[in-house]
Amino acid sequence: MTATASSHAQASVMARPRIGFLGVGWIGRNRMEAMLDTGLIETVAIADALSDNRGAACLLAPNAASLDSLDALLEEQSLDGIVIATPSALHAQQSIRALERGISVFCQKPLGRDLNEVRAVIDAARAADRLLGVDLSYRGTAGMRAIRDRVTAGDLGEVHAIDLTFHNAYGPDKPWFYDPSLSGGGCMMDLGVHLIDLALWALDFPEVESIDADLFSKGRPLTDRAAQVEDYGVATIRLAGGKVVRIACSWHLHAGQDAAIAAEFYGDQGGAAFRNVGGSFYDFSAELFHGTARETLSMPCDPWGGQMAAAWIQQLARSPQFDPDCERLAAVATVLDGIYAAAMAR
Repeated sequence: MTATASSHAQASVMARPRIGFLGVGWIGRNRMEAMLDTGLIETVAIADALSDNRGAACLLAPNAASLDSLDALLEEQSLDGIVIATPSALHAQQSIRALERGISVFCQKPLGRDLNEVRAVIDAARAADRLLGVDLSYRGTAGMRAIRDRVTAGDLGEVHAIDLTFHNAYGPDKPWFYDPSLSGGGCMMDLGVHLIDLALWALDFPEVESIDADLFSKGRPLTDRAAQVEDYGVATIRLAGGKVVRIACSWHLHAGQDAAIAAEFYGDQGGAAFRNVGGSFYDFSAELFHGTARETLSMPCDPWGGQMAAAWIQQLARSPQFDPDCERLAAVATVLDGIYAAAMAR
């Protein structure tokens, strides 16, 4: 490598990105801790409207400025990135404001409440040439990574059937989740987004040909999205090549356990399943199937929760430039929009 080429390579690596955290409730602090554990970041500022949240986050980064708003956070000098963990209605606008300042963004899901919002954020990231990431956290589990690798390697043959489930026996504990104007939707927006992403991601984002769906609120078909959010949803997504994805998700379901979570992939030469263990929200196993034989791919106690956050900060440290892979966030949003449109057309 020439001296000039070497200097360009070194310039593309960012020394300890300066990060601000917006929204530091439980999940915001968890992702903050995961990023701190990489040893790669400098936490410049913490912003949250609630002083208790700020106080808890400042225990993790005592030298960070404690602020109460995005406006104050954006006034901080030389921020390289912002991590957003606020209510869903704010994600797109807050992400765009940061990107327009030349600041890279890592946002909680959903990035937007519909495709228009998601597309606007992606366009802003491209225009600013800044890194955009979304915390689609189940991609970070050892089990789903192993299954994707096996699908890609052809160990299942031609995959034709995918079944995904996420039933939450409790539902969210924040009132804004139940306000359609703030959340954009109910369990499908909250949980279904993970299932859609896992199916498309594991199959390398094939073309979607058709969508059929049913959504329910308190046991009755959802009829008014402006006034209700769904607490049960099912969808059938037909993909190019004859692949069929079936999704079911819910809040407050009488499931006999805290949660029922699964992603199952079946091909003409084998199958694979990612499932929660003992009703846990956090512990998963994954197996590969050939006939009646089973092979363990991963076991519980995988520390997966902050993997996507850590991966984003590692990528940011290498380069803050726009990553075209974020275009695939629009594919997930397109399917979500299609599910709501299909259900409301009934």
